[in-house]
Amino acid sequence: MEEKEVKVDEVSISDTENKETEEKIAEPIDNSKDSDKEVAELTAKLSDLNDKYLRLAAELENTRRRAALDAESSARNRAMSVAKKFLPVMDAVEAALKLNPDDEGIKSMALAMESAFTQIGITKIESLGKVLNPQYHNAIQVVEVPEENGKKLISNTIVEEMQPGYMFGDTVLRTAIVVVSK
Repeated sequence: MEEKEVKVDEVSISDTENKETEEKIAEPIDNSKDSDKEVAELTAKLSDLNDKYLRLAAELENTRRRAALDAESSARNRAMSVAKKFLPVMDAVEAALKLNPDDEGIKSMALAMESAFTQIGITKIESLGKVLNPQYHNAIQVVEVPEENGKKLISNTIVEEMQPGYMFGDTVLRTAIVVVSK
């Protein structure tokens, strides 16, 4: 066999890598369809997440609002319950005042009770001379009332209050028990 001499130029691994890289760079890359699709997917995901976030934020705000209303309602109901327990005390003070109108102690107690009621929002329902309103009055008797000074009273006018009624803010605590004219 004959030996032939082969001349080899220097070859390195880096040369082959550079040629492959140059070939890849030279190839036109068409990723525009893929990137448009990816952008559309990400935009849809972002929109979906934003929608979920807004719904959760609204739900949280509604829950806070309901909790505040529930707390306010509960506090109001407790206050009304306590106020109802003081109505018989006020009735007793007023009855004592009717029996002994000159007693300074009873007058003082009645004024203190009225002041306390006013401070917490309890008001007396005005009845005498008013037309019967079933929301505020409970008629237990109807009487014939003679004309006064030639003037006849309108039918269903309250002529006597048997037990006063009270309101707590805009809520009736107890209706007034009254006598009305025919």
